[in-house]
Amino acid sequence: MSLQRHTNIDTAVRYHQAVSDFASGEELSAFFHPDATHHELPNALFPAGDVRDLAGLCAAAEAGRKTLGAQSFEVLNALAVGNQVALEVLWTGTIAVPLGDLPAGHTLRAHIAAFLEFRDGKIITQRNYDCYERLTPA
Repeated sequence: MSLQRHTNIDTAVRYHQAVSDFASGEELSAFFHPDATHHELPNALFPAGDVRDLAGLCAAAEAGRKTLGAQSFEVLNALAVGNQVALEVLWTGTIAVPLGDLPAGHTLRAHIAAFLEFRDGKIITQRNYDCYERLTPA
């Protein structure tokens, strides 16, 4: 018996792989509905959290490209119900420039719960709960 994967999970995993590869502009926008919003809940790097529209999401991707030398998203678990997908993700990023007290070359890790809602096969809403491991130099 073969298990059929949920289309929205496949899209969510491809999206995270594209972000790992520093997708931006049209390549990144292709995953999102034009009216998309991204909600980053408060965390160690963004204490006040952030809400971005599609243009803001693309701008944040460009900023990340300048700050990070490498990153990866490992999707550990995924569940889909209707138009919603819940992901458990391990993010690892190596900073390319000093970030506060952290030197260039330092590796950051975050355990992420991401909730995506889809409309017409595209992400319309994303909410991220990013739990960063201790942000101290080694």
